[in-house]
Amino acid sequence: MHIMEGYLPLNWCIVWFVISFIVVAFGIYQIKKIVDENPESKALLAVSGAFMFILSSLKLPSVTGSCSHPCGNGFGAVVFGPAVTAVLATIVLLFQAILLAHGGLTTLGANIFSMGIFGPFVAWIAYKGLTKANVSSTIAIFFAAFLGDLLTYVATSFQLAIAFPAPTFSAALGKFLVIFAVTQIPLAIGEAILTVIIWDRLKAYKPKLLTKLGALNPNEA
Repeated sequence: MHIMEGYLPLNWCIVWFVISFIVVAFGIYQIKKIVDENPESKALLAVSGAFMFILSSLKLPSVTGSCSHPCGNGFGAVVFGPAVTAVLATIVLLFQAILLAHGGLTTLGANIFSMGIFGPFVAWIAYKGLTKANVSSTIAIFFAAFLGDLLTYVATSFQLAIAFPAPTFSAALGKFLVIFAVTQIPLAIGEAILTVIIWDRLKAYKPKLLTKLGALNPNEA
């Protein structure tokens, strides 16, 4: 349920593209820096992108009677940060728009912002805040993945309400939140559980790498 091709006025397509381009450009710089400092992180970077691609390609029924898909953006945000996740999301969304008729090219900037920037940023903030409060990384990443997924669709609702404020912005926002955000809650919970399973396996096998990347407290390594 990404914003589909042609569903946004041209001016908003351009606005979201410019905003997203700036973050993606910074994310490319971040990737180069991370890979130069930790060459062994390349495989994990690829896994983060693959995880996002697979989950966001799944069309699943929801309790509201419609269907949607998970996002897979919380995992990459926790491990590498939101800017890097924006780059991964750009690659994922390009493949989906071109090969899977999912999303679109003119609305690419808006979709990158919601799934690759806003959702991951919320996930990253949630994870950092919880771990600084001495909450277990397993619990922290559950909430990070849940919020990253859910807030992606909250951002989408705001984007659509700004573009189509009929009859008013608040009324439009309420309708879009019911359509997008409420539908997403059970899927966000499912994604969070799956992310925890992968995180715990990764924490058991690659604790030193996660510590180097700043994703894991040395006390848990």
